[in-house]
Order: sequence, then structure tokens, then C-alpha cells
Amino acid sequence: MLVFATSDKGGTGRSVTSCNMAYQRALQGSDVCYVDFDFGSPTAGAVFQVTDVERGTSDGGLHSYLQGRITEPDRVDIWSTTDRQNLVDDFASPGKFVLYPGDKSGGEFAASPEAVRRCTELFVRLEEEFEISLIDLSAGRSHAIDMALEATAQAGLRKTTARWMVFHRWTRQHIIAAHGLVFGDHGILRTGVAYGHKEDDLRDAVRFVRTATLDLDSPNLNLRDPQIAWLETCDQGLRAEAARKSLGSSTLLGHTPLDPVLQWREQLISKDDVFKKIANEETLAAFEDLARKLTEDRAWEGL
Repeated sequence: MLVFATSDKGGTGRSVTSCNMAYQRALQGSDVCYVDFDFGSPTAGAVFQVTDVERGTSDGGLHSYLQGRITEPDRVDIWSTTDRQNLVDDFASPGKFVLYPGDKSGGEFAASPEAVRRCTELFVRLEEEFEISLIDLSAGRSHAIDMALEATAQAGLRKTTARWMVFHRWTRQHIIAAHGLVFGDHGILRTGVAYGHKEDDLRDAVRFVRTATLDLDSPNLNLRDPQIAWLETCDQGLRAEAARKSLGSSTLLGHTPLDPVLQWREQLISKDDVFKKIANEETLAAFEDLARKLTEDRAWEGL
């Protein structure tokens, strides 16, 4: 299964949430790879705390592969190279966990026919080896999105399950932006149709993820009554706005709570972090739930 992660705006928490979802699925026993198609800023290695590729690889990454300079892109086994301790419980039996990094100092580039062909071949190989391939795409209407849409429309991938997660913060500006990324004139749906996708199938493959949301009932917020009342009014307005723009509960894959750890450092949240009371239990539970839903068909049933 191919799972694409995208967002219209930066700062949504797309990459750190996607990294944590991939991590949780690997812990749950699935063979998982994380493919860093954030061509302008390939820093997934920093979230996984793999020092050698924290800003991309010097050994021929995805940029070099897609542009035809090498025959195989570099790949990194996260379990054996991460600097993080206690990522896996003693009694766990995790699946494979592999990172495909971009090139160090790589940048955005247009999708040439040769790049699309190579991208398609890569996705086919990943589909054969991994249960889940999570592809993190550059924010906005990027060349990475175009390449992914064109590649998944090719004959070799038409029968492959491909799902799209669109991340956004719980604000009016982010709701408007996420709607435009999917439903706008140059959004995912219309661009996908131009490449040969069926609009209804592509629409059913899109779900939204709300990030850094506030739980107004949490005793940890320490808010004054007028603040709570104001936030509740805002929340009601945001729910109405999301429903009008097709970002309501029927298209919602899930949400992640605001966690102080992730505001200061984008990292994997482990059970050890929760045990030490560094991270909140609700954050870990949200990542675990989102990870499970990647392959739960009922979470992706047609609307």
C-alpha cells in the first residue's frame, strides 16, 4: 500500500506526524518504509534521529535517483542507525523500518517523463517489499504531488492501493488551504483526473488529519473561563467551516493533540517518553490510532 502525506501549508506537523505513524506501524509488526519526497527540505532523518542523514544523504538519494544519476537510491535501516534509545520494547517484534532519504542540499525539480518512469518503478518495488510505504510530499501544490499523481496513474500501479492524507492545523486559514489543495482548480482531484485517475476513486482515497488540536476539557490547559468560552465558540465555527468545505467528520482520519514535546522538538514519541512523563499519553494513543487506520478499510470507505 502506498500512503501519501501532504499539506497545503508548512508548519502543519505533517512530517513529524507521518514519521510517528510509520514508527507505530513498524512497532505493530508491519514492514514499513518512509520515503522522503519533501524535495525542498528532506529532513526526515532528523525526526528519526539518524544523524548521518538528518539533512539528507550524500550517497545518492531520491533526487539523484529520480533525475537519472544513479540506478538505486540510498536506503537506511532506521532500527540499527537511530541515535534514539528505547524505541522498541524488549518483548516487541517490530517489522522492517527503512528510510529512503532525499539528497543533501537537494531542491524542488519538475517531473520529467524519465523521472515519472523511475518514480513508478520505485513505487512498484516498494509495493513488493513493504506492507506500507509512506511517502512524505512537499507542502503545497508541488512537483512532488504532480509526480506522485502521474506515477500512480501508470499501468503498473493502477491496481495498487494508494491513499492520501492531507494534514492541517485546526484554524480557519488552514481549513481553507487544505480545501484548496484537494478541491481547488489545480488541486489533487483535478490534477489527478488530468493524469487519468477517476475522480470518485481519488476522492474516496483522501482523508484529512487535524494536528495540534486542543482538548478544552483537559485539566492541563489551565485556562480562564472567558478563554474557554471563546475557544468553544471558535471550535463550533471551525466545525461548521470544515463541514462546508468537505473536511468534516466523514472525511476525517483522525487528529493529534497539542503536545509540548513536539512544539520544542520534532521527534518520535515512544512508550518510554510517556512512562517518564515527558510526552502525553494522549499523543501516543493518537499516533497508534492513526497508524492502525492506514489499513482499516472502514476508515476509507467511499462517501
